Amino acid sequence: MKIAFVGKGGSGKTTLSSLFIRQLAATHAPVIAVDADINQHLGAALGLDEAGSAGLPAMGAQLPLIKDYLRGTNPRITSAETMIKTTPPGAGSRLLRVDEDNPVYDACARTVRLDDDAAVRLMATGPFTDSDLGVACYHSKVGAVELCLNHLVDGPGEYVVVDMTAGSDSFASGMFTRFDMTFLIAEPTRKGVSVYRQYKEYARDFGINLKVVGNKVHGADDLDFLRAEVGDDLLTTFGYSDWVRAMEKGRPPRFELLEEVNRQALHTLHETADGAYEGRDWQRYTRQMVHFHLKNAESWGNAKTGADLAAQVDPAFVLDERLLATPQPA
Repeated sequence: MKIAFVGKGGSGKTTLSSLFIRQLAATHAPVIAVDADINQHLGAALGLDEAGSAGLPAMGAQLPLIKDYLRGTNPRITSAETMIKTTPPGAGSRLLRVDEDNPVYDACARTVRLDDDAAVRLMATGPFTDSDLGVACYHSKVGAVELCLNHLVDGPGEYVVVDMTAGSDSFASGMFTRFDMTFLIAEPTRKGVSVYRQYKEYARDFGINLKVVGNKVHGADDLDFLRAEVGDDLLTTFGYSDWVRAMEKGRPPRFELLEEVNRQALHTLHETADGAYEGRDWQRYTRQMVHFHLKNAESWGNAKTGADLAAQVDPAFVLDERLLATPQPA
């Protein structure tokens, strides 16, 4: 499953995504965690120290390698230089599998060890650098993530969890349609639910599977507020956690010591994500991928690359987990 965590800045989005990643890893399922937020904190939330977090390779810096690998022998893509963040796969493209070794993971992913030999692969867009200030948009950083998601085929019991950039900025690209489940983290405040309303409105026409997770919920009044504001989209809530407080100080206890009520909330997220599997529609997934590619091609891609990027679309190709059994091109 591909799962996104979204929400306004300060909502606890990164904290809850890291808890969910730990929940998945505790079952020894294959997990790829992606930090796609402008504030790169997922590594620290998963237990990396400052040096470890700073040492994560930036996916954006490896974009030439990523493009060259994913292009494979696809005859519709004449060179890696003509690939943009929305380029879809076709016959001859190389695809990424969750539980494999490949040059993209070698360059961009690092293994993070958790409790009881559980581990996840962690990838990060990379932070703004001095050379970016004043001249680059952060969405140029997440292009590598979008390109990888376009070429990633995952099966049952495999997970890709993306900590998205805060607020409604996620809609600046088509990446918001790349997920089987989107968990929106909302505090019980007017500001906390404002991003929910934006996300709900923007996602309405794209079949986004959206559930709200209340965070920092203290008592019946907070719960009643969220129920009144988001209705049936409210899935579960998290309250105060001594475990999280210790984690934020860099001293996380064993994950099994997380409070039972919060463990139950994570179990609800896990069950809900798994339950979305039966509703996967690879035809729609591929169709939306192509839709945003054609929009980007017409808007800026053709002019930037000097190529007709609509010609990259393979009309007979559907990204489908049945491709997991197909050998990769040489």
